[in-house]
Amino acid sequence: MKYRLVLYRVVSPRFRNPALATDAVWIRGGKILLVRRGRPPFRGMSALPGGFVELTETVEQAVARELREETGLVARPWRLVGVYSGPDRDPRKPTTSVVYLMRGRGGRPRGGDDAAAAEWVPLDRVGPLAFDHALIVRDALRLVRRPRLGGSTRRGSVRRPAGRRRAVRATTSIRRPRRG
Repeated sequence: MKYRLVLYRVVSPRFRNPALATDAVWIRGGKILLVRRGRPPFRGMSALPGGFVELTETVEQAVARELREETGLVARPWRLVGVYSGPDRDPRKPTTSVVYLMRGRGGRPRGGDDAAAAEWVPLDRVGPLAFDHALIVRDALRLVRRPRLGGSTRRGSVRRPAGRRRAVRATTSIRRPRRG
């Protein structure tokens, strides 16, 4: 029996899917890392570092790569902020973006790739942002500012018993129907 190797096209003309992108939110010392876009759309506006995911990488690899290319800084994804989708969030084409909070050593950013400049901006001085990045920053700030178990709260300090780990809580929950 003879076998024939069949190569399939990566992108099928029958399906028109949204592009997959990723954005980085890095908040450090009361400042957020932003880039000034050097290319359309939104040329000259501030935005979060980010870009499109390549075929050979994971979303986590892509966010670290885009951050390094656009700012020269090295960080790793720390926490998922959310997944943002919609046919009109990017004027070029429908795009779905996976957004992460980042952690790293910091440093002085420099604009690179399609970013004309990069800088740490005080949170109280953030102006209008490109795309839907203002919504993303708002959601990220909610995650960062949310009191955690073991930290200080308004009513005082809550401590965990030594030696016990806190269970990880999912960001979304699925309710199962009751059996009855």
